[in-house]
Amino acid sequence: MRHAPLHGVRVVELGNYIAAPTAGRLLADFGADVVKVERPRTGDELRRWRLYGGDTSMLYRTINRGKRSLVLDLRSDEGRRIVLDLLADADVLLENFRPGTLDAWGLDEATLEAVNPGLVVARVSAFGQTGPLSPRPGFAAVAEAYGGFRELVGEPGRPPSRTGVSIGDSIAGIYAAFGVMMSLFERERHRDGPLASALRERSIDVALNEAMLSVTESLLPEWEAYGVRRERTGGRMQGIAPSNAYLCADDRSIVVAGNGDAIFQRLMAVIGRDDLARDPALQSNEGRWDARDLLDDAIGAWAGARPSAEALRELDAAGVPSGPIYTAEDVCADEQYAARRMVQRFDVHDGERLLTDVGFPGIVPVVGGEPREIASLGPDLGAHTREILRGLGWGDDRIDDYEERMR
Repeated sequence: MRHAPLHGVRVVELGNYIAAPTAGRLLADFGADVVKVERPRTGDELRRWRLYGGDTSMLYRTINRGKRSLVLDLRSDEGRRIVLDLLADADVLLENFRPGTLDAWGLDEATLEAVNPGLVVARVSAFGQTGPLSPRPGFAAVAEAYGGFRELVGEPGRPPSRTGVSIGDSIAGIYAAFGVMMSLFERERHRDGPLASALRERSIDVALNEAMLSVTESLLPEWEAYGVRRERTGGRMQGIAPSNAYLCADDRSIVVAGNGDAIFQRLMAVIGRDDLARDPALQSNEGRWDARDLLDDAIGAWAGARPSAEALRELDAAGVPSGPIYTAEDVCADEQYAARRMVQRFDVHDGERLLTDVGFPGIVPVVGGEPREIASLGPDLGAHTREILRGLGWGDDRIDDYEERMR
């Protein structure tokens, strides 16, 4: 088996939905042993999100790939003892409960540090562990709104829209995984000496709203410095033109990014608008943004007169950045994704029937020049309970009794 960069790193994941489990997925992708703790009988609620058959969604199988599932009641004394036994030999704890929840279950900071002084803890919550909003619950939709992100998405003059995925959860999960890696790196540097900090200083605190604020680029300084309020621009990007989606004759849309000065000249030559290429007012991006409606109309008229494949061939031949707007079907058939193993296929059971040769998104980033293989899809509920408890020294009779009570 290919070397896994995080082989030997042990992670205990306490959390539902997408944010903390995304962090766990990223760590598992590169070889960490991630034990996903799930409540008895129902498990992670994600198992039933976008459920089109059976009892386990493809969303769950994707977000929780490479992990082991342990059924455990965190609210019970027995569940608390099992978690502490796991954490005694773990490197990382991931959680995304409302702040204070673990404390109420007897898994407070002092207890965690006593059981494992070297533990790294990553906490993901709606508004962070401190501040006046910290006690409030909130999903990614709320965080995207608080973070200023939602205000930028959609068409002008209409209510803001969503991006189609739980982007707030996913970005927060990526930040959490990044924070874990930083803390593990720092811990490794001090392995031969005393720990450089207490657990509090090795804790990663990721707020969903802050994660979304962090990807709004210059939203804040443009307002503070110039009083410029960013607005929704639909398929455009504020201050950049021409760059948009254009409908072709076959009812498929393409994206064209002709906003570089030299690229703009090539684009105008392709669409037969030398008059626009020569216009002094359009030689800079600022002027092109002011004339964005004129430019979009010209490019749109050209695109609408030919099929998308023909339009893309002409643009590509001229060196104008462009591309089709892919559906899931297009992604699954794409040669580039296939060449880099970014669509990997599995037979998967949804709880009712076996679905064969199902494509799942591959592992990002590519490390060492060769894409990694997905080790396994998200596990059945409690699939590894016996294996994990046996690793804690439990005998078969004790495990049999435990599993019976968790059903």
